[in-house]
Amino acid sequence: MYRALFPLLLIFLALPGVVRGQSAATITAHLRAVAEAGTDALRDSASDRLKADLRAVLSADSAFTADFPKVPISRVDAPDGKLRLFTWNVPRTNGTHRYEGLLLVNKGRKQVLYELRDMTEQITDPAFAPLSPENWYGALYYALVPVKRGAKTYYTLLGWKGQSAVETQKVVEVLSISGSMPRFGAPLFPGERKRPLRQVYAYSAQATMQLRWDPVRKAIILDHLSPTKPEFAGQAAFMAPDLTFDSWTWDKDHWRLDRDIDFRGGGKGKPYNAPPKETR
Repeated sequence: MYRALFPLLLIFLALPGVVRGQSAATITAHLRAVAEAGTDALRDSASDRLKADLRAVLSADSAFTADFPKVPISRVDAPDGKLRLFTWNVPRTNGTHRYEGLLLVNKGRKQVLYELRDMTEQITDPAFAPLSPENWYGALYYALVPVKRGAKTYYTLLGWKGQSAVETQKVVEVLSISGSMPRFGAPLFPGERKRPLRQVYAYSAQATMQLRWDPVRKAIILDHLSPTKPEFAGQAAFMAPDLTFDSWTWDKDHWRLDRDIDFRGGGKGKPYNAPPKETR
């Protein structure tokens, strides 16, 4: 991870094939400029140049096989070869972030490139909002887990989102690409009155939350969040991991939430019920 005064999260990844010479060097230079620029205007300008150069690379016939060696950009690929998704964040002076993304979709005889437009400020209820490339809850994606529901594939994305100077989020997003337009969000999670379309975990910017795919357990492992004091319940700036763990496991046609998973001593992720506290 690379951090400047205003953090730009850079993730180093590798692909088969190579984006050669000047293209890779130029994209890397733009990413560094976004991280190191002293004003929002300069960061926006560097991001626009990055987007234009990356769009040119992804518009080529070789876009699905091109490699980006040592280019510090966040990218996830679908194992079935249907999509590649590039995301980056543009830090703001006030501690918020704006997100940019390019989604490349393989539609058989042609490949289509979509620009993602971060509309976070207009999305008032992100857990339940059906979204699209033009109306995206911006995040920096670092993992992709494909699941099947009937004949349809859903691509579950794990993402990081610097929301403000005091709040960070982790996001479990769902992307589907059937039909004329890719869609973000799907009712694959349990709910009381209606099913949420994604999971959004908000917590203190001073804390670190684990959200990762475990290929051995075949589950998404996450820290359970609790308020640092009971009176701060519901306030994201005071939420933090409480040393317990939950998990999401794919169960035929939905993600099943298992709480209080025991990972002590390399356990196999079975539910763990702590012994009752002694009463005095």
